[in-house]
Amino acid sequence: MEVRAYWQILRRRWWLPLLLTLLVALLSALQLRPWQTPPPTYSANLRLLVGVLPVTDPDLTAYDARFYAWQTSEYLVDDFTEVVGSSLFAGNVRNRLVDEGIDIPPGAIRGSSATGRMHRILTLTIHWPNEGELRAISEAVIEELTTNSAFYFEQLGTENTKVTILDQPTISVIGPSLRTRTEWPLRVLLAFFVGVGLVFLLDYLDTSVRSSADLEAIGVPVVGMIPKQ
Repeated sequence: MEVRAYWQILRRRWWLPLLLTLLVALLSALQLRPWQTPPPTYSANLRLLVGVLPVTDPDLTAYDARFYAWQTSEYLVDDFTEVVGSSLFAGNVRNRLVDEGIDIPPGAIRGSSATGRMHRILTLTIHWPNEGELRAISEAVIEELTTNSAFYFEQLGTENTKVTILDQPTISVIGPSLRTRTEWPLRVLLAFFVGVGLVFLLDYLDTSVRSSADLEAIGVPVVGMIPKQ
């Protein structure tokens, strides 16, 4: 089909993509309010070292105790990463916050936290909309990790462990995400292309005869044509 034919199809129903685009733009603007600056979100990052103390009695081992302690620590961090992201850990952090007069559901704490690991180093990142509450959460997390770590390692069947805080929580402001900045224009652009697709779909389903080419396409010979004027 020639470009001219595409243009004729769009000209017949040009109002459809225009109307759909305007409607989606209006409804999305009322929902997303792109003209308003979203409230800031804060992020706290801390790093800690998880290790297993080597065996000190030379009669109990004939190998390098430090090597196996390091290797065991790496395996232990895999499990401890899941512990830090568990509901049990979030619930204990919440109990510490309640003692300070801050009541945050464990699910909210767990859903706002993300963990990562590299060898024996565990990274914990917490996102929260309130800077003061984020500081309190970070302090409760550190207190729970440093004072109650033996309880969690017991659940993992490991003793003689040690948790060392490498980096205290660093709180920074997170700007609007890429999705927040692009969601409204992407919705409008998608609505326009959907409208164009509907135009071509309706033209495909339309059985009306609009030109001599339509008759020739179904095998009807054209004898003559009466002009509009």
